[in-house]
Amino acid sequence: MLLTLWNIIAPVLFCAGLGYFWARAGKPFDTQMVTSLVTSVTTPCLIVATLGKTDLDMAALTEVTGVALTVMLLTLALAVLAIRIGGQPFRVFLPSLTFPNTGNMGIPLCMLAFGDTGLALSLAWMMIYSVGHFSLGMAIVSGQGFSLSLFRHPILLSVFLAVAMVGLDLRLPQWLFNTVSLIGDVTIPLMLITLGVSLSQLKVHHLGKGAAFAALRLVIGFLVGLSVAEILDLQGPLRGVALIESTMPVAVFNYLLARAYQRGEQEVAAMVVISTLLAFLILPLLLTLAL
Repeated sequence: MLLTLWNIIAPVLFCAGLGYFWARAGKPFDTQMVTSLVTSVTTPCLIVATLGKTDLDMAALTEVTGVALTVMLLTLALAVLAIRIGGQPFRVFLPSLTFPNTGNMGIPLCMLAFGDTGLALSLAWMMIYSVGHFSLGMAIVSGQGFSLSLFRHPILLSVFLAVAMVGLDLRLPQWLFNTVSLIGDVTIPLMLITLGVSLSQLKVHHLGKGAAFAALRLVIGFLVGLSVAEILDLQGPLRGVALIESTMPVAVFNYLLARAYQRGEQEVAAMVVISTLLAFLILPLLLTLAL
């Protein structure tokens, strides 16, 4: 079991560590360019390639969508309650408590733990959270309401295409599938390296408040994920994906939004760093439960 856990955790640690120490050494890394490349090109290719070859059908995709939405809404409700009790600003802490790192960290862990099935399920999970984050998350932070530009985002467009392919049982021509698959294969290493680079660049202050809410993100996520898995009697990879994805740390994107709209960026930076470190510490226990 320990060897199995290490086989899953080690690639995540080493890839993120590579990015962290690369940036700390002063080596060049264009985070904005890589993030744009991952979100606009490689992730959509990974979604289309993975769902285009997976054995998952529409029933399975519908099920994981329902589970992800349930976890998101329950997490949102508990986050609202915790923030109100703590008397803290919603625009600063609500997105960070609600939207975890389902992409950079969640997808690699699910893929390494459950193979192609875990990859497909975690991609579907990430799609739901991406839509929520790009719409509700941005609306909360900015205070400007929803934007129709969401529906032109490449990730969402790739979701529609991939779901249509699954529903109609369509397959890409082999040359096109090979091309899309090759581009998509670079997504996970780039995600993890970018995560490490981003963590190295965050300046952490307000540790007390940030540490408390960082721990709260993991506690709420785990309790909601476990409760939903038990109540819905989830089995196999879907249960594992639900536990892993719901217990991920605060997404770096929350910091970028907080910085863009000047919504407590230092508190959010502390939450990102501390929750990520705590997540690595609890990964053995989390993966043991998930497996």
